[in-house]
Amino acid sequence: MENIVIPENYTPVLDVFQTQRAIKTVKDTFERVLSDALSLTRVTAPVIVKADSGINDDLNGVERKVEFDMKNIEGTAQVVQSLAKWKRMALMRYGFKTGRGLYADMSAVRRDDTADNLHSVYVDQWDWEKVITREQRTVEYLKDTVISIVRAVCATHLTVKAAFPKLSHITCETPYFITSQQLEDMYPALSPRERENEIVRQKRTVFIMQIGGVLKSGRRHDGRAPDYDDWSLNGDLLMWSDVLNCGIELSSMGIRVDERSLASQLKEAGCEDRMKYEYHQMVASGTLPLTIGGGIGQSRLCMLMLEKAHIGEVQSSVWQADTEKTCKKAGIPLL
Repeated sequence: MENIVIPENYTPVLDVFQTQRAIKTVKDTFERVLSDALSLTRVTAPVIVKADSGINDDLNGVERKVEFDMKNIEGTAQVVQSLAKWKRMALMRYGFKTGRGLYADMSAVRRDDTADNLHSVYVDQWDWEKVITREQRTVEYLKDTVISIVRAVCATHLTVKAAFPKLSHITCETPYFITSQQLEDMYPALSPRERENEIVRQKRTVFIMQIGGVLKSGRRHDGRAPDYDDWSLNGDLLMWSDVLNCGIELSSMGIRVDERSLASQLKEAGCEDRMKYEYHQMVASGTLPLTIGGGIGQSRLCMLMLEKAHIGEVQSSVWQADTEKTCKKAGIPLL
């Protein structure tokens, strides 16, 4: 049970039925505000992809995918872990123009995630991707996009609080930007997670940039697949939770690799064999558009806005027996 935190004197602000209505308010509102802010069109996304396509997200490169064979289709299929690569190919196939993008309501299974207050083997997020120019592959453009997303979060939160006045959490509309190396320099004695909590405790809304490469300490701030984000132009968005007394990562996002960053990152990660896949060849040849994109956790956003202590209060998933017993005893209703 060391993975579960039970906040002292915790009582849900909304009951189960109010929570279900509030979840719909959060999701309906945020989809609309985000799509307007970033010029995105909703598209239908896959739950499974072919195992030999190279499209599935490899996350940190060690997570096992859910894989199975099919009755009358050759090969094997995998349940997606995210849509990082699929989205970029979809932008090309659908003919999206520069400045326009797509978003999808994604459901995934990550069987190797450690279930706790913020993690579930079931993942639901808004996956989005947008076509940009080479001139927009800059830190400034990345920051401007982050600011737009944070404003969409705050606008949604105001709508939800108006509909459910008992909610009192305050979100900070001004993100604080810092690189993972600057964060390590500030708190060299802390672990990456401890550093994140310390800076988010102070600033409330933080975007930690440049995640994936090795820091001066010889360690990485966090793992990142080498073939979708450009490690010099990416980051994680975190907001502070008063309920859990920690930062909640709402989004991992970034400007995607071009032919140069793909080659260098695959070499650094020892994954040059991935160049056999169509996706990687299309990036290397410049066939795929240059893009920016990311994922925004639906359940985590609901947790933050609805002031919940456990992700199981806003999504239905599978939990350890001890977790179910402990949460029931603490008055935390898992769906």
